[in-house]
Amino acid sequence: MTDFKPISPQRQAHAEGVIWDDHANLVRWTDIATSRLYAYDPATGAVSEAALPARLCCFALTHVPGVLLLALEKQLARYDTRDGTLHVLEDIEPDLTGMRANDGRCDRGGNFVFGTLNERGPEKTASFWRYTHDGKLGRLALPKAAITNSICFSPDGETMYFTDSPTAQIMACDYDAASGEVDRIRVFAALSPGLEPDGSTVDAEGFLWNTQWGGSRVVRYAPDGRVDATIDLPARQPSCVSFAGRELDRMVITSAHKGLDEAVLRDEPANGAIFIGSPAHGRGLPEARYGHGVKA
Repeated sequence: MTDFKPISPQRQAHAEGVIWDDHANLVRWTDIATSRLYAYDPATGAVSEAALPARLCCFALTHVPGVLLLALEKQLARYDTRDGTLHVLEDIEPDLTGMRANDGRCDRGGNFVFGTLNERGPEKTASFWRYTHDGKLGRLALPKAAITNSICFSPDGETMYFTDSPTAQIMACDYDAASGEVDRIRVFAALSPGLEPDGSTVDAEGFLWNTQWGGSRVVRYAPDGRVDATIDLPARQPSCVSFAGRELDRMVITSAHKGLDEAVLRDEPANGAIFIGSPAHGRGLPEARYGHGVKA
C-alpha cells in the first residue's frame, strides 16, 4: 500500500492525536511541540490551525459541535473551536513534576481515557486515567509506564488496548466502561526490537491499526494479535492513525520529525508529514464522543 501522500507541504515536529470529526467533516490533530490544534478539510484541502496556551497532548470530540475536551500537558479543559474560549476542568497529576498528558481517546461509554508521560527519564511513573462522562477523574488499575500510548477500544468496548511504548509490546485487558474496572491484562502483540508502538485505532472488524515509531510503518493486527497488513511510509516516526471521510474508508496518519538530524530531514523530506490515503483493508468506526453534558 503506497498511495499515502502528504496532505500539504507543511511538516510538523510532533503531530499526534488525529481523529475524524464526523459532525464537522474535518480531520483534527495536534502538534504537541508547538501547542497547536489543526484541522484539515478533505473537501477543499484547506488546513487551519489554532494556538493554545499549553502543549495539547490529545483530545476528544464532545456531543456539542465544535467543542472539544482537551488534555493539555497538565490540565483537562473544554475548548470551543468556534470562538476559541477555553475552560479548565481538572488538573492532571499536579504534584508530579516532569509529568504531562500523552495519548488518549474516549471509550464506547463516553468516558475519556488517557495516559501520562514521564519527561524526566525512563522511570515507570506515568499512569492511565479515566475522566468519566459525569466529570470524575480516576486512575485505572493498570501498570505504571514511562510513555503511555496506543489507547483504543474494541468495537464492543469490552477490550482496551494500550502500551508502555519502550516495552515494544501492545497490551490488552478486559474493560468495563461503566465502572472503569480492568481485568486479564495480557500481551496482545510484540514488536521487533527497536520499534515503539505509538497511536492506534480499531476498525469496524475489530482489527487494530498501530503506528510504529522508528519503523516507518502502520501495522494492522487481527483480533488474535497476528499481523494482517502493513502500510509502509516515507517517514521514520509515524505517530497516530485514524479513519476518515464520510464512509470512513480513508485513513490519515500523522508523523513527527522531532529528534531527527538535519541530514535526515534534508534527504527524507516526508518526515513530519500528515499522510492521507485509502487502505486496502477495513473501514473505521465513528469516533466515540465524550458524554459529559458540556453546554454550547
